[in-house]
Amino acid sequence: MTGHRASRIPVFNGPAGWREILPPAPARPRLEGEAGCDIAIVGAGFAGLSAARRLLQIDPGLDILILDAARISEGGTGRNSGFMIDLPHELTSGNYAGAGDSHDRQLTRLNRQAIEFAAQAVSDYSIPEGYFQRSGKINAAASAAGIAANVSYAAHLLELGESHEMLDAQAMREVTGTGYYHGGLYTPGTAMLQPAGYVQGLAAGLEREGARICENSPILGIESGAQGWCLSTERGRVRAARVIMANNGHLESFGFKRGRLMHVMLNACMTEELPPEAIRMLGGHVCWGLTPADPMGTTVRRIGPAQGGHRIVIRQGGYYRPGMQTSAHDLARLVSAMRQKFDTRFPMLRGIRFEHSWSGHLCLSRNNVSVMRELEPGLYAACVDNGLGTARGTLTGIGAAELATGRESEITAFFTAEAEPARLPPHPFDTIGANVYMRWKEWQSRLE
Repeated sequence: MTGHRASRIPVFNGPAGWREILPPAPARPRLEGEAGCDIAIVGAGFAGLSAARRLLQIDPGLDILILDAARISEGGTGRNSGFMIDLPHELTSGNYAGAGDSHDRQLTRLNRQAIEFAAQAVSDYSIPEGYFQRSGKINAAASAAGIAANVSYAAHLLELGESHEMLDAQAMREVTGTGYYHGGLYTPGTAMLQPAGYVQGLAAGLEREGARICENSPILGIESGAQGWCLSTERGRVRAARVIMANNGHLESFGFKRGRLMHVMLNACMTEELPPEAIRMLGGHVCWGLTPADPMGTTVRRIGPAQGGHRIVIRQGGYYRPGMQTSAHDLARLVSAMRQKFDTRFPMLRGIRFEHSWSGHLCLSRNNVSVMRELEPGLYAACVDNGLGTARGTLTGIGAAELATGRESEITAFFTAEAEPARLPPHPFDTIGANVYMRWKEWQSRLE
């Protein structure tokens, strides 16, 4: 018999802004008392819900129970920036390029499978089209170094045979309304999500197909036995023949991959709805998304009524937290920094207030691998998305579902062939080193 107790519960600060700007969703029950199912899924984000959908595609008769520690889209999913990127986008590299042409071509092909999987879910579950838009994205450059990074990345995309377009400062102003950016690199394959709206629609569609979901039911322990697995919460227990752990870096809290996962907290702010006069002064397109030319720079999105109102979202300011917890002080400090970055980019909007600000959790591995495999007999993982929760989480969820049902595919072959996450330096050297490195990289990319 094998048991794993949760050593911690992730803590976020601030509300998940993407969820806050949507109409209230009906509450789902907590897990109380005894329950049973064929497959239990821990986590109702991109990975967990994608796993459930793939399971029902394989066998519509499966009894699936999904358990989440919070409410749907209240945790990491509702704190995601909503870029579902098809191309290589390695956050630990200098310009997002991946491990090599062959690897990048395969990963691009898989990412596009994830995007098609999401697009089909939008169609099948009647998810509003504004929550999933194939609009592409721009790598924005605000310095000579940023332009050079884009030129380097464009050369890599040319080698891969991928469509892209270099934008000059005037073209960037026409899109964004601001003269801050010197240039950009547009790639057409990214889908832009209203992440909370997408996962709420996905969850509702799965329930109509027979899946059960319990909210506010953090798993405190998992234990194997002769009849499968038993998962315990504060108020109940569920017995399942198989279990899929779809809880990203929280996997380590149960004792898996200890000393191998990097936990980085990012922060974001969302403006109030822009009034008509502000929209007029800003100009530009109604919806767009910018990732920084340097991965440590500032991500910016503008959204419209189809996503929750005319607003701008800005994200920046990462710090390493192995305990997966942030404080109000951390958030306040970074909100102040984001205010400055916002005002520099949009001086015509200086009076616009931030309505929502929040912290979110990224889980990375030093060697940029995920954990999608069978951990123990009947226990599967769809974790470690390396900051790419929309596409990577969708892929690992699909893969875990296929492993759990004995299926093989290009997705299962890709992830099960990956190496183990590389070991980190011992604590506290990991924290000290990571935070010093991140502060240095943020300084280098301060204009981006």
